[in-house]
Amino acid sequence: MRFLLVFDFDHTIIDENSDTWIVKCAPGRKLPNGLRNSYQPGHWTEYMGRVFVYLGENGVKEDEMKRTMTTIPFTAGMIELLGFIGENKELFDCIIVSDSNTVFIDWILKAADFHKVFDEVFTNPAAFNSTGYLTVQHFHAHHCAKCPENLCKRKVLKEFLDKQLERGVSYTQIVYIGDGGNDLCPVMFLKKDDIAMPRQGYTLEKKISQLAQSLSPVECSVLVWSSAVDIMSYLKLLIKE
Repeated sequence: MRFLLVFDFDHTIIDENSDTWIVKCAPGRKLPNGLRNSYQPGHWTEYMGRVFVYLGENGVKEDEMKRTMTTIPFTAGMIELLGFIGENKELFDCIIVSDSNTVFIDWILKAADFHKVFDEVFTNPAAFNSTGYLTVQHFHAHHCAKCPENLCKRKVLKEFLDKQLERGVSYTQIVYIGDGGNDLCPVMFLKKDDIAMPRQGYTLEKKISQLAQSLSPVECSVLVWSSAVDIMSYLKLLIKE
């Protein structure tokens, strides 16, 4: 028995959006209108690239960004849940698939000492360049019309599972925990023995229920959560079985 837990990051592990939280570092804790209005749907990564240039030009350094990012609160119950998973790593493989970036996720997980809970993190690669500005790139290229051009989470999940199979690892069940519209594509890839856990009141839950209403429901089971303690209760049941 081995279970795969797939987590989104923003509004799932942490209770905020890491990309919008960084704006607290900007002069006056806000972005100029021109920059704010420059976002085009499906091109969030490029938009964040411009935000990081703006922060760099305004003298915002790496240590200030790190201090700000590590103040983001975890979602209710998440610290307990990640602690529980950490104690039961022999049963759970655990990955993050996120539209945030490697620098932010690394800072936040290490500050809270949760980086060992996760086997792999799939997110947009980021690094500080020679001028000290944070830069971010697309995670990969893909051909999925449903997803933003920098990241198709279904493709990530499928490739991870294929790689695990080559190593001789298969899973009794996949548990997918997320909140956003870009989590629907991987959820639709899940099979009937798997379970999707959308966060209550967020986009993913609404999209799954719209599919059910239009009589094309997702194949997997669905269990809504509001606190990560709900997820932990379910995982405890899984282990007992």
